Amino acid sequence: MSGHDPIFRNIFGAGWNQLPAVFRQHYANRPFSHDEVVVEGVMAVQLSRLARLFAPLLRMSGALVPIAGRDVPVTVTFRSEPGSAAFVLDREFRFPDRKPYHFRSAMVPVGGHEVIEWMAIGFGWRAAFSYDEGQVRLDHRGYALRCFGRVIPMPVEWLFGRGEAWERAIDDTCFAMEMTIRHRLFGMLYGYSGTFRIGEMRLDG
Repeated sequence: MSGHDPIFRNIFGAGWNQLPAVFRQHYANRPFSHDEVVVEGVMAVQLSRLARLFAPLLRMSGALVPIAGRDVPVTVTFRSEPGSAAFVLDREFRFPDRKPYHFRSAMVPVGGHEVIEWMAIGFGWRAAFSYDEGQVRLDHRGYALRCFGRVIPMPVEWLFGRGEAWERAIDDTCFAMEMTIRHRLFGMLYGYSGTFRIGEMRLDG
């Protein structure tokens, strides 16, 4: 991977050149750099009754956002790291009458169109990126655990369900998105959705 190319150029492959302008800004971060792209938006967060039971565990583990709400202002900063090819997401949710809630994760390329999104506790979601008919898709490819530098596949869909996500361009600076986790028996366990506008882009040259 060239340090001059965005992290996601290789992940999208031939689809990179078909991406609308808003996504080429969204995914502009280069590896091994100090690049930052900031987006501002409004989101809805949904937790099923079952997911609400595990909200304290989500909070302690730093995985996902354990608070339901609508019309929640959100700032997401996409960061590069000078020592890696990771695409870091730092999300700040500003729920009414609460301190801002931060949810951080890092997407790491693992070959082809796939990344693993690592949460704070070393648990990861493996997904394949594609672009088709105006929509970026993230398709579930499994879960993983990072332990002593090794990546261990975790076939736990029977417990956690499957994650899926999409992003759709609205115009040259705005996009809509949705992420859901669905269980084959219990239906929708968790989801969030919203619209965002590209704000600051700080590319370190």
